Amino acid sequence: GMQTLSIGEVAKKCGISVETLRFYERKSLISPDSRSEGGYRQYSPLAIQRVNFIQHAKAVGFSLKEVAELLNLRHSPSSTCADIKQRATQKIEDIDTRIAALTEMRSALMDLSTRCQSSSDIGECPILEAFDRIVDDDSSVGC
Repeated sequence: GMQTLSIGEVAKKCGISVETLRFYERKSLISPDSRSEGGYRQYSPLAIQRVNFIQHAKAVGFSLKEVAELLNLRHSPSSTCADIKQRATQKIEDIDTRIAALTEMRSALMDLSTRCQSSSDIGECPILEAFDRIVDDDSSVGC
């Protein structure tokens, strides 16, 4: 019959753990094509392509939920390339927002770090003192 692979073989060929594969299964991103007589999961070689798809989409920032949507779109006859591009564009915007937030965080930490005289006593560490101060702007996370 058709060549089948065990979960271990798929994991090994894809460079991921069996645990990760089982996790993808629980998220319905991948499923075995059949079961052996002993009840072991058996995958077709296409499973490798599918795992590669998941890993690549994750690597550029898609969540597993979004990867599932991409896979559904891929297999939906009414989908077009524009549907995928729209999701990529949205992801670029998400990433830009995260970069902006990280840049702000970095700059705030840089400011704090420059105030720190390494020789100072821990009791007057400006970084720790700043964390104690009450934030009085709108982004306040006050107690």
